[in-house]
Amino acid sequence: MLNVVRRGAVSVMSLALLAGFAGVSARAQQTTITATVYNSHFPEAAKGGEAWNGVSVASNGNVYYVLDSPAADLPAIMYEYNPKTKTVSKVADLNEAVGQKPGAIVQGKSHVTFVEDNGKLYFSTHLGYYQTTSGVEGMPTPPPGMTQYPGGHFVSYDLKTKKFEDLGLSPGEGIITFAMDKQRQRLYGITWPTGYFLRLDLKTKELKNLGTQFHKGEIGKLGDDYRSICRRIIVDPRNGSAYFTTGEGTIFKYSYASDAIAAVPGVSLKKDYFGQMDPTQHGMAYNWRSAQWDPVHNVIYGINGRTSYLFKFDPDKNTVEVLDRIASEPSKQTGMYDRFEYGYMGFNWGPDGHTLYYLTGAPLPPKPPVPGQPAPRRAGEGAHLVTYDTANGKYVDHGLIMLDNGTPSTAPQGIAIAADGTVYTMVYVTRDGKRNIELISLHP
Repeated sequence: MLNVVRRGAVSVMSLALLAGFAGVSARAQQTTITATVYNSHFPEAAKGGEAWNGVSVASNGNVYYVLDSPAADLPAIMYEYNPKTKTVSKVADLNEAVGQKPGAIVQGKSHVTFVEDNGKLYFSTHLGYYQTTSGVEGMPTPPPGMTQYPGGHFVSYDLKTKKFEDLGLSPGEGIITFAMDKQRQRLYGITWPTGYFLRLDLKTKELKNLGTQFHKGEIGKLGDDYRSICRRIIVDPRNGSAYFTTGEGTIFKYSYASDAIAAVPGVSLKKDYFGQMDPTQHGMAYNWRSAQWDPVHNVIYGINGRTSYLFKFDPDKNTVEVLDRIASEPSKQTGMYDRFEYGYMGFNWGPDGHTLYYLTGAPLPPKPPVPGQPAPRRAGEGAHLVTYDTANGKYVDHGLIMLDNGTPSTAPQGIAIAADGTVYTMVYVTRDGKRNIELISLHP
């Protein structure tokens, strides 16, 4: 199936959807991008699955991604998509990748972007089977006949030999956040649900737990010591510092020199522009939802997930500059938040090195009224691709992403951009009445 990109009035359905936006500009009404969907044949027992952030384009040109499972006994699966042959292949399930034997709650997720170094992909594993108590997801009680989740792993995958290596096991929790310092051969992670900060030295194999900065993390009591855990660690390659945030807006710095963590003084991500948010409730609050290092200017670009405000943190000056709201055109014109209270994680550099690509939501029009029934509410939220050129501040909403079956995409999870500008993400796709997460590609 060809990855055809169509812009403008692509179909009657597209026009009907776009015409339903009240007060939306002519450009936003007329622009769509058509994406190609790839069937991974993810097991039906996963009940549709998830993905979140596990997608990257490797140096061999292939796309690697992980589809996640909420089942206690069904591991997440890593796939490879070859754009030359347009084929999807299963690489391995994550239990196989780390050598975990059957019986324990499985490695059900990889919530992180792969990092490539010397022909290997580095990443971490997480659990997908949770237990909800008092509105809070936490570590589950094992189903009958199974044992507790053993913990997430740091792991590598050799692109040539196609072999995995288990590099280290976390202390009984999943690893939901991951980064790599290539120069110093260090891996970093934050665990879920407590938020322990881990560092692994690949040379010495020493794994160290530096504690949590998140109170009781995501198993705390809502309204009290509950805190959402930061999903992105950013490494400064110049000195090995690693940065992450908390819901209160504090930026923390791990110092390679001192092997310790401290708050960055005199700076905060709690801004009036972002509105009033309560870090003791669900949502990322003043955490950056996603962030990227700029190696040219040595700054961090971040996104406030609830509002889609883009900001710049300068670690040399300890300053934060709010730049622009890069939500979709429909969201900006209606003044809406994205429907997903945590915000979206699809945020990455494009091939030119100075344009940021961002996947975000936009309100869809309500379904047509049915005679004799109450007026319908809006149908949901579609996915838009936005770019922001950091060289000149140019913002472009490239439009609603339409799947090749004529339906709008929803809930974009992660983003990877190939050298030719092809964008990859994972969204929900309905086939034969069944809803599954799938890889898609598009080209703005």
